[in-house]
Amino acid sequence: MEYSKGVNERFERLRKEIADYESIKGTILTGIEDYEKIAYQKKKILKYLNATEEDYNDYRWQMKNRFTSSKGLSEIINLPDKDIGYINAVASKYRFAVSPYYLSLIDPENPACPIKKQAIPSAEELNDMGELDPMDEKGTAVHEIITRRYPDRLIIKVTNVCGMFCRFCQRRRLIGETDKIVPRSKIQTAIEYVRENREIRDVLITGGDAFMVSDELIEWMLKELRAIPHVEIIRFGSRTPVTLPQRITKNLVDILKKYHPVFVNTHFNHPREITPEAKKACEMLADAGIPLGNQMVLLNGVNNDKFVVRKLNQQLLTIRVKPYYIFHPKTVKGTSHFWVKIEEGLEIMESLRGRTSGLAIPTYIINGPKGLGKTPIMPNYILYLGKDKAAFRNWQGEFFEVENYSSGG
Repeated sequence: MEYSKGVNERFERLRKEIADYESIKGTILTGIEDYEKIAYQKKKILKYLNATEEDYNDYRWQMKNRFTSSKGLSEIINLPDKDIGYINAVASKYRFAVSPYYLSLIDPENPACPIKKQAIPSAEELNDMGELDPMDEKGTAVHEIITRRYPDRLIIKVTNVCGMFCRFCQRRRLIGETDKIVPRSKIQTAIEYVRENREIRDVLITGGDAFMVSDELIEWMLKELRAIPHVEIIRFGSRTPVTLPQRITKNLVDILKKYHPVFVNTHFNHPREITPEAKKACEMLADAGIPLGNQMVLLNGVNNDKFVVRKLNQQLLTIRVKPYYIFHPKTVKGTSHFWVKIEEGLEIMESLRGRTSGLAIPTYIINGPKGLGKTPIMPNYILYLGKDKAAFRNWQGEFFEVENYSSGG
């Protein structure tokens, strides 16, 4: 197809805007693209645990066989002796557990593997900078398991259990030493609070990981909440599609879709986490009419790179997950090696606008300390706002003005 010289020049400028990304995106591999290596690691894990494919596909087996100490890790990934010592030292202070599935995603040939950084304790965790509860969840708790910071919604925390305890976890203070499900009587009290406060229209069930409780308990909670007329939507916070996709079973999905509108927010942090298993889990949920959002945490050494985030967000859309939030890391004690400067997040947001579809652009959020809530931050595109005119720059830095008036004068 032939175009005028001016149009061709315009198209060429547009191509150049993403030429840097196009030249590098093939080196940022998803778990689907690098699955041969992951499958090899999986075989090593199955051999070490003397397990079958059927075992591996059962989330209960995955939970029972989580790696919870340095024992066995060196059989699967390359660990210097000093790292083994650090793992044991950190594990005595902050609980450690990783599912066999998520362990298989670690690239043993990459000492800076972003999956390893999220899953395996490191010496940096012994740094005591930060606080255990910088968001003051305890101070905004209206009930032992309820956090409420906003007028029309709240969080109910039903467990401390996770398929994998992320090394940057904001609730590491609640993990404890054993897995616990909140007694039904306490959950009932929380539900009664929702019933008594008619302004609550949105309930988020989380933990730990909300999908780590039984199907029966999930259905009971959904039935109870759905019986409250003013509860409009119910959300689940779960990283199981990422760290334990075997948990997304047909039975669980069939339960969830009975109580629509139900939403699920999950937590992919790196393209390598997008595997065939994760894709299947997300598509099962999406096929059941459950909207999926992703809440990425910006983490030093994991995803504080504009091209990594672009690849992640674009690939999430292919498995029907909408990039929802990028969270600036919280100053949780023992996680200072993951912290980044706000400028890094703003640079990433700037790099996305105009260079990928709006669907792939989340909201960059910083949490106000001591329970002040989520605050969006973004590059500044407005240069001047006057009575009659407003001035802006676009995603390419080009200046333009628009009239600023209303039909009312």
